[in-house]
Amino acid sequence: MIQLRTFSCTLALASLLAGACGNPTTAATFDSEQQSFRLTPVVSDLDQPWGFAFLPDGGLLITEKSGDLRRVRDGELLAEPISGLPDNIAAIGQGGLLDVVLDPDFADNRRIYFSYAGEGEGGYGTEVARGRLVDNALEDVEVIFRALPKSDGGRHFGSRLQFTSDGMLYISLGDRGIKDQAQDRSTHPGSLIRIHPDGRVPDDNPLVDADGARPEIYTYGNRNMQGMTLHPETGQLWTNEHGPQGGDELNLMQAGNNYGWPVITYGVNYGTGTQIGEGTHKEGLEQPVHYWDPSIATSGLAFYAGDAFPEWQGDAFVGSLKFGFIARLELNEDFEVTGEERLLEGTLERVRAIRQGPDGLLYVLDEAKGELLRIEPAS
Repeated sequence: MIQLRTFSCTLALASLLAGACGNPTTAATFDSEQQSFRLTPVVSDLDQPWGFAFLPDGGLLITEKSGDLRRVRDGELLAEPISGLPDNIAAIGQGGLLDVVLDPDFADNRRIYFSYAGEGEGGYGTEVARGRLVDNALEDVEVIFRALPKSDGGRHFGSRLQFTSDGMLYISLGDRGIKDQAQDRSTHPGSLIRIHPDGRVPDDNPLVDADGARPEIYTYGNRNMQGMTLHPETGQLWTNEHGPQGGDELNLMQAGNNYGWPVITYGVNYGTGTQIGEGTHKEGLEQPVHYWDPSIATSGLAFYAGDAFPEWQGDAFVGSLKFGFIARLELNEDFEVTGEERLLEGTLERVRAIRQGPDGLLYVLDEAKGELLRIEPAS
């Protein structure tokens, strides 16, 4: 773990941006430590947007936590949501319609995958379904994964989706606010899931032959992962997750590893500030690549690999729900974080998701403002 220096992003034309909560963003230019950039609105009038995916035709799919899947076509948000979603999507607490990704063979099969809080026997739990996108509707929808057991309450559903080059689908889950589940390998909550696109369990999953373990589990000891992406050079899977009061983490995910929650953490109990578990280190439990204390409420994660911002290549970008900024992390060749710059602090409100677009630019969902925004070069 390296002691970080932290920089603030200087606003060049901050007066052009609306300062009141919920006001729409106006295009404006900013100076950061290494790059000048412009923040440009792309889509507005969204209801608690949570995830988004780029379509090959230049359009977008955007999830709304309230339960609607929206389509952007020719730069316009279609008035009618996409039909055909499961009828058990529950907008409860932190749950609702969550992430969305395209099948790697979308051009041929038109399949999309989406995660959501699903109501069922025992309460609520994260589910993943897939269907074929036909115009503004989903057809042949099937549920391919259900996190079990379901439970009451609306906390810690996760959930990001990510395909890897071997065609496997990864699903990040939260512990559902029942922290001991993260160490119980007989339950799904508090783990990273790895499955085939049709829901089958891969033969080489790390817990396939472990007595009493759920075979879909790839890692465990995770509290609530809401950012997940692949490193553009190594192809390795990275996540970020919420800590309690303090202890948000950035992690490199490795098969079968235990990431510690709630046995070890850099956070403390809410309100009392008392220790959780056994401290910050324990043999056999993974340390984060980086952690935040105090918490920034991490959500969304992207590594930049485009040409538009050459000084940012290889940097990680992490959204903050609590403070409304984007943390730009510099990593050295050993993937140690050596610096952090906080971009757009005081401009954004609640950063839910970050992705690099096919145009090499960064796209950001502001959940509170109901906007999708684009970060592009200033000139």
